[in-house]
Amino acid sequence: MRAAHMSGTTTLTQLDALESEAIHVMREVAGEFERPVLLFSGGKDSIVMLHLARKAFWPAPVPFALMHVDTGHNFPEVIEYRDDTVARYGLRLVVASVQDAIDDGRVVERPDGSRNPLQTVPLLDGITAHRFDAVFGGGRRDEEKARAKERVFSLRDEFGQWDPRRQRPELWDLYNGRHKPGEHVRVFPLSNWTELDVWRYIEREGVELPSIYYAHDREVFLRDGMWLAPGEWGGPRAGEQLETRTVRYRTVGDMSCTGAVESTASTVPDVIAEVAASRLTERGATRADDRASEAAMEDRKREGYF
Repeated sequence: MRAAHMSGTTTLTQLDALESEAIHVMREVAGEFERPVLLFSGGKDSIVMLHLARKAFWPAPVPFALMHVDTGHNFPEVIEYRDDTVARYGLRLVVASVQDAIDDGRVVERPDGSRNPLQTVPLLDGITAHRFDAVFGGGRRDEEKARAKERVFSLRDEFGQWDPRRQRPELWDLYNGRHKPGEHVRVFPLSNWTELDVWRYIEREGVELPSIYYAHDREVFLRDGMWLAPGEWGGPRAGEQLETRTVRYRTVGDMSCTGAVESTASTVPDVIAEVAASRLTERGATRADDRASEAAMEDRKREGYF
């Protein structure tokens, strides 16, 4: 819904206000930092961030590169979408590879096959190698409790780590990007959005998404209450039965830890109705990596990933 006009005044809708805030944040970063980069996974939140960036700087091109931390265990539909998007808009893509980090001995493959926890080293290496001083992320406060207490501008030290004692107040939408050489700032333009806001914005703006966000038939197997897709990462194990189910994905990550939900929602309005009725966030319902411990995301944030 667009802004409503009543009695000669303009009233912003909730989506208008969220869009305006996110665009303001992006323009602040572009004006304050020398080498920003936008983390782009091909997931819905990073896709919405890119859409906002294109609106923020139109008709000029997006003034920063995209970076994907590639686990090597991605959904093929998402990689195809990523590459098509980069080509369509003439963007520069930097790929930080978990496989390269494994081959170089900088990280060690996990016994469970999941590479999501291994993304920290290639991410930080990519930031250092390209001297990025501001890194846009798609984190939202509604997703998970470690994200709920995050600032819009999140200062990281020279090791990429997060220290809650060094975070700054953000009163009146004033953001402090000051940092020392070697440090950088993570920036979260979608902090105040919810999953439902994201989907309503996707509907309003006609944003295209990878097909896996909508209901489709897929071979999956059940593990720890989650429907996982088979792949080179090592699933299914002995005793885990492959079944064909009608599913969709609420979030996109490593195939080894991203679960599908049974769903018949094949259109954006269908998904909106489904999300509105849900009582679990997408990460709480479908991300095995967040279930590793009560402080799984908090630990990754301190290490420098989120």
